[in-house]
Amino acid sequence: MLKITDHGPVREIQLDRPPVNALDPGLVIGLTDALKAAAAEAAAVVLSGRDGMFSAGLDVPALLPLDESAMSDFWGAFSGLLETVARMPIPTVAAITGHSPAGGAVVALFCDTRIMADGNYRIGLNETQVGLMLPPFVHQALVRLVGPHRAERLIVSGALVNPEQARSLGLVDDVVEDPAAAVQTALAWCQAHLALPPRAMSTNRRSMRASLTRLFDEHDADAHAKFIDVWFSEETQATLRGLVASLKAKKG
Repeated sequence: MLKITDHGPVREIQLDRPPVNALDPGLVIGLTDALKAAAAEAAAVVLSGRDGMFSAGLDVPALLPLDESAMSDFWGAFSGLLETVARMPIPTVAAITGHSPAGGAVVALFCDTRIMADGNYRIGLNETQVGLMLPPFVHQALVRLVGPHRAERLIVSGALVNPEQARSLGLVDDVVEDPAAAVQTALAWCQAHLALPPRAMSTNRRSMRASLTRLFDEHDADAHAKFIDVWFSEETQATLRGLVASLKAKKG
């Protein structure tokens, strides 16, 4: 599910769960563990995906059969993954190697910077379109990047945008020619930051990312419960079942 490559002091963690790097319980736990290991063993991290696909987000077909207790555990684990990214003590870059809807975009929000491959790819938080709510720590992370007005437009409509639109909105920081260039540019970004005076870089980075880490300083049990309630609501379950049926029809 993951490929780990060390490029000198920079560790690349590549999502490699065919066909679309969908986030199921195993991948979420594995990625969280890999990030924690990297924090102890490397000087910077690049999160990458397969060519053409960073991550398609939550693995809805795998999650739909879960009962309320198991789904609550999964959502807690996914929230924990986002907190791990937000609290990484070392620079962490998303090399967005292709499509990145929903959960894929959410993971990227919490990285230091986002480098996206150009092409016929889409990125965005399309949860509204599939009947899901976004917890406060996700919409606040988006507001931090693009501002409140643009965040409102993106979240309420559930819009997916192309790489250039994402750059103009501030959703990604750079667009490069292809997936390989996204990884190389992300590695170069890390190396450039590691060449800075380390204490100053680390201190200033931590200060500037405090608005992200504060989002996790208090556990919001109400928001967690509300997400689970919405997930198991009749409207959302019907929408998600329709999505799964559509995916199966395309495969057929």
